[in-house]
Parts: sequence; C-alpha cells; structure tokens
Amino acid sequence: MKPYQQKLNIKLWAEADRPREKLMLNGRRHLTDAELIAILIASGNREETAVDLSKRILVTYNNDLDALGRVSVQDLSKFRGIGEAKAIAIVSALELGRRRREVAAKDVIKVVTSRDAFEILLPVFADLNHEEFWILMLNRANFVIGRYLISKGGQAGTIADPKIIFKTALEHNAANIILAHNHPSGNPKPSDQDIRITKKMVEAGKMLDLYVLDHLIITNKLFYSFGDEGMI
Repeated sequence: MKPYQQKLNIKLWAEADRPREKLMLNGRRHLTDAELIAILIASGNREETAVDLSKRILVTYNNDLDALGRVSVQDLSKFRGIGEAKAIAIVSALELGRRRREVAAKDVIKVVTSRDAFEILLPVFADLNHEEFWILMLNRANFVIGRYLISKGGQAGTIADPKIIFKTALEHNAANIILAHNHPSGNPKPSDQDIRITKKMVEAGKMLDLYVLDHLIITNKLFYSFGDEGMI
C-alpha cells in the first residue's frame, strides 16, 4: 500500500484543522496571526471556530500583537471559548516571543547611538502596564557591561533614587550609564519631573566621574532620547 499523502483541497479540511495543516504543508510564515493563535487554543465555541474566535480577540485589541501581549490571563478568559488554560497558552507564547527579542538584543554589545541603547532595552520594557526604571551600564569604550532594574512603579510613575543608581553603577565598575524608563501610555514625551531628575542625575554623575550619556523614555514602539534632543 502506498504511503498516505495529503492531497485534499484545503476547502475540504475541517475548519479547526486548517491552520495546523497549512503550517505543516506551507510553513509558519504562511499563517495569519489569527491562525497562529487558533493553533494555540485548538478549539472555538459553539458559534465560532478557533480561527473566528482568534480573529475576534485580535480585533478587540486593534489587531495589535503588542497590545495583546500586555493582556492578562484574566482579560483573555472573558472571551467565550477561552478558559484559563487557553489564556495561559496565548500569554506564554507571546512572552516567549518577547524573550526571543531580548536574546537577540544581546548581540549589540557596544552603544554608539541612542538607537543601540533602545534596541538593548526594548525587551525589558515590552508589554509592561506599569513603569520601571533601569540603567544600562557601560565601560569607558561604551561597551555594555550590564543593566539593572532600579525600581518598579504604577502606571503614572516610578521612583529613580540617585543613591541606588550610582551605587549600583560603581559596584559594577561602570564608567558611563544610560538611564531609561517606560511610559505605558505610549507617549514618549518627557514630563517636567523627567526633565528635573535627568538634570539632577547628570550633575551628580559629573561629581563622581560617572557620566550619564543619555536618558531614554521608551514605549513599545517609540523612544525619546534626551541626548538626541540636546537636553544632556
């Protein structure tokens, strides 16, 4: 008997099997975002196939995977047909994607431009619904020697304690540092407080011969550089 070969027209496949079969036959790049999510959840509900349900979820978040990546298990579980297990599968898959970007960012070991720093730090801030303050530590040649979480806050702000920042940098033998925090609102424009704390850090760094090269305000897609704007 000849080995079975899949030659059925895709229109004859069961709706729930189409994404899996398409991936096997054509590769993952041929699937839409909704079809990839449908594979994760495996089944829909009485009124919707897994693909239709996935499309509805995506539409709710404006077909923006970054927005979907910030959604909690509880939020996803509110969709009919998405229980806790399916919600966890979606959140886990998106978190793996975020971590993959973080691993790729490690290839950038020298900071020459603000874009270099942004690429290194973006995975840290991706999909956060609260503010965090980090520092990127560099040696005298501006090679990255580490990054460190200084503080976590709420949606409206976080505390940047100069004593903790410079103590951490000195302990790691850093010569230069780059400050960074995120704005969950998506607006990278600095607040008056951001401007004041940046000036304070720059002056403190000069006294310690530990220079603040830049301060980045990061969103999921954009960033503001105090250095590029001539504010440092």
